Amino acid sequence: MLNLERYWENPHILEVNRQEPRAYYIPYADAASAKAGKRSRSPFYRTLNGGWKFKYYGSVHHVEESFYDSDFDASGWDDLLVPSCWQTEGYDQLHYTNVNYPIPCDPPYVPDENPAGLYIRDFRLEEAWNGKQTYTVFEGVNSCFYLWVNGQFAGYSQGSRMPAEFDITPFLQQGINRMAVMVLKWCDGTYLEDQDLWRFSGIFRDVYLLGREQAHIRDVFAKPELSKDFAEGVLRCELKTAGSLTVRAELQDAEGRVCASRQVSVDGHAELLLQVREPVLWNAENPYLYELYVSDGRETIHFPVGFRTVSVEDGIFKLNGQAIKLKGVNRHDSHPDLGQTIPLEHMIQDLQLMKRHNVNTVRTSHYPNDPRFLELCDRFGFYVVDESDLECHGLAVSGDFHQLTRDPSWEKAFVDRVERMVERDKNHASVIMWSLGNESGYGANHIAMAKWAQKRDDSRLVHYEGAATRYGGDTDTEDLDIESEMYPSLAYVEAYGTDESRTKPLFLCEYSHAMGNGPGDLKEYWDLFYKYPNLMGGCVWEWNDHGIRTQTSSGEEYFGYGGDFGDQPNDGNFCIDGLVSPDRVPHTGLLELKQIIAPVRIEAVDAGKGALRVTNLYDFSGLGHLSFAWKLETDGELVEQGVLHHVEADPQQSAAVTVPFKHLPTAGRCFLTVSVRLKEEKAWAESGYEIAFAQFDLGGKPAGAGQEQVWLDQLRQRPLIIREEGSLITVEGLDFRHVFDMVKGTFVRLSKHGVDMIQSPLAFSIWRAPTDNDRNIKHRWMEEGFHRAGMKVYACSIRKQSGHELVMAVDFSLGGYMKHPVLKGQAVWQIDGSGEVSLSVKVQVREGLPFLPRFGLQITMPKGNELAEYFGFGPGESYIDKHHGARMGKYMQRVDDMFEPYVMPQENGSRYGTEWASVTNELGMGLQFTGANPFSFSASHYLPEDLDQAGHLHELTKREETIVHLDYRMSGIGSNSCGPELLEKYRLDEKAFEFALRLRPVFKEDE
Repeated sequence: MLNLERYWENPHILEVNRQEPRAYYIPYADAASAKAGKRSRSPFYRTLNGGWKFKYYGSVHHVEESFYDSDFDASGWDDLLVPSCWQTEGYDQLHYTNVNYPIPCDPPYVPDENPAGLYIRDFRLEEAWNGKQTYTVFEGVNSCFYLWVNGQFAGYSQGSRMPAEFDITPFLQQGINRMAVMVLKWCDGTYLEDQDLWRFSGIFRDVYLLGREQAHIRDVFAKPELSKDFAEGVLRCELKTAGSLTVRAELQDAEGRVCASRQVSVDGHAELLLQVREPVLWNAENPYLYELYVSDGRETIHFPVGFRTVSVEDGIFKLNGQAIKLKGVNRHDSHPDLGQTIPLEHMIQDLQLMKRHNVNTVRTSHYPNDPRFLELCDRFGFYVVDESDLECHGLAVSGDFHQLTRDPSWEKAFVDRVERMVERDKNHASVIMWSLGNESGYGANHIAMAKWAQKRDDSRLVHYEGAATRYGGDTDTEDLDIESEMYPSLAYVEAYGTDESRTKPLFLCEYSHAMGNGPGDLKEYWDLFYKYPNLMGGCVWEWNDHGIRTQTSSGEEYFGYGGDFGDQPNDGNFCIDGLVSPDRVPHTGLLELKQIIAPVRIEAVDAGKGALRVTNLYDFSGLGHLSFAWKLETDGELVEQGVLHHVEADPQQSAAVTVPFKHLPTAGRCFLTVSVRLKEEKAWAESGYEIAFAQFDLGGKPAGAGQEQVWLDQLRQRPLIIREEGSLITVEGLDFRHVFDMVKGTFVRLSKHGVDMIQSPLAFSIWRAPTDNDRNIKHRWMEEGFHRAGMKVYACSIRKQSGHELVMAVDFSLGGYMKHPVLKGQAVWQIDGSGEVSLSVKVQVREGLPFLPRFGLQITMPKGNELAEYFGFGPGESYIDKHHGARMGKYMQRVDDMFEPYVMPQENGSRYGTEWASVTNELGMGLQFTGANPFSFSASHYLPEDLDQAGHLHELTKREETIVHLDYRMSGIGSNSCGPELLEKYRLDEKAFEFALRLRPVFKEDE
């Protein structure tokens, strides 16, 4: 083994020769190039990204060669692209774990078999850099690394997701230079980096050189300050230099006009003030940025500046004196191919998607992001909860959750993580809170972090959820500015909102777990957030699924999760818990969130007369940038449309508007829909993009219902031919032939003009493929045998028979082995001369059972039935607690398009509130379904059991048949994969209920 100091197991040594942390910047030659921000055009910047020689060892103890020597022959090594995570490049073990440490819990020690990655890069410096002070910057290396330059030891650093900068001037030579780096997978810092994510290693963020003059600007803290009335602004610039300099600072507005400038002599430290009269304030809705240029005559450094204040007043969170709501998401660095190496365009894509879905806040869970991400947040307009790279969750299961935060020998390591974050990100307007990390207990070391942050920067709030009393940590929370909770019940949230003794606002840093098909409890949270001023809002967990793109042995692509790569311990698909897929396709949960947190609310005053109330839920903006288009539809067909002119309301105010439709149709299911759209193109959306919508049910019955009823009544009088052959009753009419099995108590054939409409007997169903949010309740469901419930027929009899009508009654139960029946009921089937089948069922559910997943009729239709038409909530999936992002209408879709491809297959694709539906072949031959009351409808090529047994999409085998579910009710989705239990009002918990349906064979093109 190499003769190295074992810094990696010493929490007292966090670095060797690392420069003091500073603000992120790249120096440029002039203001124009500094504003353009193209790093490669700076004469003082040289990237070291690109091809490096690389060798992987399963243990640092196996590294014997002096690979860092300047003449070492690495020609036989592999080529590796930097930045990258070495696990995504085929080295080591892809590993996902949430809470549990992947190593024995024995801080500060790590396994002796500690993988090591060796990197070598040769580079040549320009002659213009001769005599300059040369620094190398590593923006992110996981988990620790040793650095050599030209064979000489240059430094050591740990703390994976913050920059490490080294002065390498003494080690450089003319001509070609060599940099060698050894990265270790684990170090004592690993105990502070136990986040819920894939455990990646390597040089995963940018690496570059900076060539600086001997005397140069080292650091700038540009701190905006505002008078109480916001009429006067001062930019307080704290300057730190290496050597003596004359420094000029110039502040320009967004239009390029100089607002203020000043020159000052600096020898180490100085402060200058730039005054701005009537500054334009920055906020996420209008992210107005001034441009600060700090120059010493040779180098120019650029900082966007946003004037804004962050405060808590009377327990209410405010920005610029205005109470605001944080409509946020938690975001991990996660790329389906590159792991935690995130391209700039990928960051932009995430932020554009968030803007398009009305998100205004990002919590950087659970570490600082790439510094360029914050620059983007400044410009796009986001509030950022900047979180320290600190999580010790594994201690909660391995020992004392508070062990390290109470240990004085770890204080330096704790404070180092907040210090480096604050110093790097202190100039970003988007950062409104410093977070002390996540799930790491709470004690003296966290308190030391909070005190340091408040002393260094009193312009932002300090956040830490781990101080919640339920964790049993230190009770001293004086240095925390807000209360924070994860996944509290709605009752808790409302109790906090009404508790006048609470002096701090409440922030739900995580709520509404968006895993798989979900979340389904968003509206209830936001009703409370809007109701109580001391509720700040929160961040949904989380933004994206963390799937890793991989392939089966046959080359079929899929997204892998924990355990797919032989990793132990692992937490399975718990990393597949986002609002968007790994490749950033929005899930329906994101559409739900978009509508619920929309900045415009439209409510009915008297919708039948077109009288509406528009409420502006923006915090700082009027409505002038939006257009309001309306349309009137009957039975899904457009009747009338127009635009509402001059809709205006101040922030948090309402205005009355009237939709000028000419008259309401006298027949048809009538709906008024108002669409709120952008008038002009934004950096994140095109002109005409829909921000929100509102829809109003104006009542009515389907157009032609009376006419159709007359026609059907005539058909119903047609004669029936009824034959009994053993247990089978065959019922024939003019154009249909149905068969009912008296033993099975159900229809085994429905046909029209010789076309069979069902493949298998009609069956009652209570089971759904458990969603991720069913992960807790499903165990109770399975204990009671819900998943194996079959039908028992106690009695089946003909109740009525005439020349044009047949009625049969079936007494039945549903249950599985070992347990008493789940429910008992009576189904009454009726056939008339039209061939229509009516079902009326009464059900009694056994006492003491958990709520049912669903109850309804399952129909298996033959191959070729690929078209689904329905009138209900669509066009995407919708559920009783997850339909606010959908709208009532008439939709025609292919069955395949009704499927939601969750990484982990589960219940999906139901359409809530359906009033009628049909499933047919391409020629319109099939079945039409109508409910006495709205029902949930789905059509799929998979049985619930198929979805339940598959761990990934590629494990599903598509059936030729079409499986239709017509549910009296489907229980809601909720977010109980991590959040609270499903609300009672969304559970199918009735012990007695009735359900009625009509099934009619149709040839739609003839009707």
